Amino acid sequence: MNVSTRAAELFAAEHGRAPSAVWSAPGRVNLIGEHTDYNDGFVLPMAIPHRVAVALGPRDDRKLVAATWGDDGQLHQADELVVDDLRPGSSTGWQAFPAGVAWALREAGHAVPGLNLMIVGDVPTGAGLSSSHALQCALALAMLDHLGLPPGDPGAPSLAEIARLVQRSENDYVGAPTGLLDQTASLRCVESHVLFFDVRSGDAEQVPFDPRSAGLELLVIDTRAKHSHSESGYGERRKGCERAADLLGVKALRDISAAQLPAANQKLPDELQPLVKHVVTENERVLSTVELLRSGGYAEVGPLLNASHASLRDDYRVSCLELDVAVDAAVQAGALGARMIGGGFGGSAIALIPTSERARVEAAVRAAFAERSLTEPRVFIAIPSAGAGRDR
Repeated sequence: MNVSTRAAELFAAEHGRAPSAVWSAPGRVNLIGEHTDYNDGFVLPMAIPHRVAVALGPRDDRKLVAATWGDDGQLHQADELVVDDLRPGSSTGWQAFPAGVAWALREAGHAVPGLNLMIVGDVPTGAGLSSSHALQCALALAMLDHLGLPPGDPGAPSLAEIARLVQRSENDYVGAPTGLLDQTASLRCVESHVLFFDVRSGDAEQVPFDPRSAGLELLVIDTRAKHSHSESGYGERRKGCERAADLLGVKALRDISAAQLPAANQKLPDELQPLVKHVVTENERVLSTVELLRSGGYAEVGPLLNASHASLRDDYRVSCLELDVAVDAAVQAGALGARMIGGGFGGSAIALIPTSERARVEAAVRAAFAERSLTEPRVFIAIPSAGAGRDR
């Protein structure tokens, strides 16, 4: 049973009637382009089949009443919240996400009514696969649809505007200083493609992505080392980038080229130089990857993934033992390239592997984790999937 069907059934069981709508949004894997989004740079994500669904229906009062089906097979109820009383900091835990989206929509001028919400998802949480943004995108779309403003209708917010609404919910209500990568991927990715997205301009290109045509697959390795943007060093890195841009007299680090790095370093304190180096070189790696994909050069993407991981590990300093073990074991077992994905400090890695070597790579990664007494990782193949949409 898929998550949307489950959400609809649970809603009906809980409230005695069918939901007025069910929307779902996917998690994402970012092929390359990490920590570039909040520096006005380039990213290259794709949606994955794992999704979060939201079933909703109206209430007669002004309350927001949410429930979620947990990994423990139990229904978890959030505290009842009054829409008019929502303020940043007034909600904690998972209930901050529906509250934050309702607050962001209200702040944007939308008359959010009382709602019953049922949430069901299969995007692994804390795995760097953007489960929280999948949830918030599904919530925003469902709420807007309930207000008569589904995407594409006259007067409805564009997908780009919805992404910024979700970003405001995450930044200002939940308290996680994320960029625009995850929301945009969940909302705008399409099946069998990666999304080449220029964060500054908003320009987007759907680039065909079919590694199986070259005998390859993209393996996701969920290390099960949990991370949280609001609690990790993510915000510290972002502030460092903003400070560096200010010292260099540019709007964002996207405006610095590789050729300008030596001169830029002369204006920066030692602790900011590696951050700038990563952002500048990672943007170039995104552009190089896009050119390779356009020409079908899938295997040649491998070294760029390796270089991205080395930069995230050594310059941006957001990797961890589990991520390094996953990447190193995969490459040693035959992966063409591998890297950590997401904000870092835990979560997942990806590896570009020959289909014929999948069993060998998976076994090597599991053995490497066992040798270090680490929790056994979860692995699956990333298939470029559809973005958010209405399911019923």
